[in-house]
Amino acid sequence: NFLTYYLLLDFQTELVSWMRGHESSVFSISVHASGKYAITTSSDTAQLWDLDTFQRKRKLNIRQSVGIQKVFFLPLSNTILSCFKDNSIFAWECDTLFCKYQLPAPPESSSILYKVFAVTRDGRILAAGGKSNHLHLWCLEARQLFRIIQMPTKVRAIRHLEFLPDSFDAGSNQVLGVLSQDGIMRFINIQTCKLLFEIGSLDEGISSSAISPHGRYIASIMENGSLNIYSVQALTQEINKPPPPLVKVIEDLPKNKLSSSDLKMKVTSGRVQQPAKSRESKMQTRILKQDLTGDFESKKNELPDGLNKKRLQILLKGYGEYPTKYRMFIWRSLLQLPENHTAFSTLIDKGTHVAFLNLQKKYPIKSRKLLRVLQRTLSALAHWSVIFSDTPYLPLLAFPFVKLFQNNQLICFEVIATLIINWCQHWFEYFPNPPINILSMIENVLAFHDKELLQHFIDHDITSQLYAWPLLETVFSEVLTREEWLKLFDNIFSNHPSFLLMTVVAYNICSRTPLLSCNLKDDFEFFFHHRNNLDINVVIRQVYHLMETTPTDIHPDSMLNVFVALTKGQYPVFNQYPKFIVDYQTQERERIRNDELDYLRERQTVEDMQAKVDQQRVEDEAWYQKQELLRKAEETRREMLLQEEEKMIQQRQRLAAVKRELKVKEMHLQDAARRRFLKLQQDQQEMELRRLDDEIGRKVYMRDREIAATARDLEMRQLELESQKRLYEKNLTENQEAVAKEMRADADAYRRKVDLEEHMFHKLIEAGETQSQKTQKVIKENLAKAEQACLNTDWQIQSLHKQKCDDLQRNKCYQEVAKLLRENRRKEIEIINAMVEEEAKKWKEAEGKEFRLRSAKKASALSDASRKWFLKQEINAAVEHAENPCHKEEPRFQNEQDSSCLPRTSQLNDSSEMDPSTQISLNRRAVEWDTTGQNLIKKVRNLRQRLTARARHRCQTPHLLAA
Repeated sequence: NFLTYYLLLDFQTELVSWMRGHESSVFSISVHASGKYAITTSSDTAQLWDLDTFQRKRKLNIRQSVGIQKVFFLPLSNTILSCFKDNSIFAWECDTLFCKYQLPAPPESSSILYKVFAVTRDGRILAAGGKSNHLHLWCLEARQLFRIIQMPTKVRAIRHLEFLPDSFDAGSNQVLGVLSQDGIMRFINIQTCKLLFEIGSLDEGISSSAISPHGRYIASIMENGSLNIYSVQALTQEINKPPPPLVKVIEDLPKNKLSSSDLKMKVTSGRVQQPAKSRESKMQTRILKQDLTGDFESKKNELPDGLNKKRLQILLKGYGEYPTKYRMFIWRSLLQLPENHTAFSTLIDKGTHVAFLNLQKKYPIKSRKLLRVLQRTLSALAHWSVIFSDTPYLPLLAFPFVKLFQNNQLICFEVIATLIINWCQHWFEYFPNPPINILSMIENVLAFHDKELLQHFIDHDITSQLYAWPLLETVFSEVLTREEWLKLFDNIFSNHPSFLLMTVVAYNICSRTPLLSCNLKDDFEFFFHHRNNLDINVVIRQVYHLMETTPTDIHPDSMLNVFVALTKGQYPVFNQYPKFIVDYQTQERERIRNDELDYLRERQTVEDMQAKVDQQRVEDEAWYQKQELLRKAEETRREMLLQEEEKMIQQRQRLAAVKRELKVKEMHLQDAARRRFLKLQQDQQEMELRRLDDEIGRKVYMRDREIAATARDLEMRQLELESQKRLYEKNLTENQEAVAKEMRADADAYRRKVDLEEHMFHKLIEAGETQSQKTQKVIKENLAKAEQACLNTDWQIQSLHKQKCDDLQRNKCYQEVAKLLRENRRKEIEIINAMVEEEAKKWKEAEGKEFRLRSAKKASALSDASRKWFLKQEINAAVEHAENPCHKEEPRFQNEQDSSCLPRTSQLNDSSEMDPSTQISLNRRAVEWDTTGQNLIKKVRNLRQRLTARARHRCQTPHLLAA
């Protein structure tokens, strides 16, 4: 859903910009012919981007019901064509995005849904196809459908359309490639509607295809994943036929008919040949004569892409400049650029030239993209011709064109190359000095038109290298603004190459007032390297005046060749320079480069050695620091261990205090619960007592009422008895006392019985309550003791389990430590034994070496004595010979003992006279001694490492014991 712009540079991909804005995937990208704009298309929108700033310029929004099929630029124009899924096609102006026109709807009889599109190189014909075997050809100039082509019945859908370019059709491509659903790409002529050839087959179908810009090759990706390259010339001869001759002969009808073989035509440039006449009969033919001079002049002014140079010059003189949006197109036509993609790719593939590797140091440019393009362009120029690798002003000359054509490097290179070949003629004949001949032409013209200004330059020692060469080597880019520079080069490219030299003279003449006021050389240098308040239109008019009024003998056009375009296919050889100077500079530069490489190689070696020494020092320091850190870490760990132990003790103390607090709280809670339970029991007993008191009161009340009722009954009975008393007084007098006693005795017995029952009931209640309280108290005490016993037992079990685990772990650590100690003692004994043995060997070896040293010293002493004796004998003999030349020389050795000492000394000093077997034995022993010494050194190193490891292990042992 975003667009990433990459730049491929020397097989390395560098991210230049990341352009976001699409909400769906981008399926089409179209770039303007100038390389300044690009259009990206997704299913819901199309966006116009400025490739100079990588910013979005405009956005095309549509309804969701109408999707976008494709949006693209028309070739060689500023028109944008947008095709939608409802078959509507609109044309927009690139700069203003104003809708220029809309193509009418196709007829309903052949209506298809457009899916794929193709446009000819001149942008006049649009081909559209889709899910059908019909092709629609639209004429964009007339804005109407002018032809419908029906493909063979095998074709049911069209997947891709592309016109085949031709070198002879001036952009009006006639051959269209149609890739259908069956994987076969058919090439048809849209005028004759004939099938020319086809590629691919049903067994090996084509997935996608692309045609080279010149129409020579076709690259196809097959459905099986392979890539096939087809040669168009090998496929057909019909495509590459030359166009029909431009010169036609109109002949009278002969009296007698001739066969076709009797007439032979030859087309040549500049003249018309008559047909060869037959021997049998003579024919009279009339030739329609043309104005050959005017025809040749018109051909000379004809430019590619249908432009005319004379008309462009008339347009330029009328408006002063070309339209901005057509300027690049007009320049390419004026310069007749061949667009040699293959040759330019060959130059680019050679990589960055050595002379421009450090270009950013000499010319620091803020834009990295502009710097890369400048570096690649200069490298391509240097690979094209060796002279440009040593030309110091080439970056200044090329920079304005690089900045103008930075998005199209091929056009940039060809414009600069065309400028050098035509407008920079004779610039390199005095290399590495400025072109004296060119500057002399400028000075002669200036002397003719403004002698006063030239005399002013001469009086102040200002040469043409100061007032003309800075303008030429920078092509006026330092003294003009962008718009002024473009306007000037509109006129330069439209005229003879001498126009550039005349522009230098005109610039000086138009600036004569400030120049005549300058007296210092620095002022002149500043003037010709900075922008000045000067109207470029006045300068251009002055240039045209100079071109017309300058005499022929000093006019530069008589010494400069006419415009010559770059050749197609391959670029021309550029060798207009003193080759021996360039070769000498190249050799010197190569020698300096080799010396510099040797110096850099030696410095690299020294730096590597220094780096190794520094690395070894750093490693040693790091090792010592590591040891110090380990020691500090060990101390820190010990301190941390002590701190942890102290923290553990404090934590245990706090835990014991917390346990005590919890125990006290538990006792308080138990006491409060007991008091609350006792209070509850007391309240219940009080309530029971109150209930019993109420029951007793109620019973007393009931008894009192019964007694009162009984008293009333007794009173009634007494009244009855009193009424009968009188009747029976006599009879009852005797039994009255007995009945009263009996009544009183019954009442007393009843009261005693009631009192006894109540007393027994109260005792029963008190005994039950006491027994219940004692039982509950005993049960609670027993339950609390059982819970406390369980807690104590659990705590003791956990403590014993932890102690057992600690004992097992400690026992295991003790066993490991004891095992390590035993192993260390065993290894230390082995090391000590080895060291003792090694010490004995070393002492023996030292004694042997000392013995050999004494022997060598004795042999050296004998050799010195023998040499001194020999020299003394020779000196004495020389003295005697000098005193008595005729005296016969005596033997040097007086006795056998003296003569025998010299060979023995020589045997000690010269090993070449030894017996070969003895010499080999001594060499072998020496080698064995060297090998033994190396082995001993290795053993001592290993022993030292092992001792260090054991010492480190000893330092780590207290940690294990502590653990």
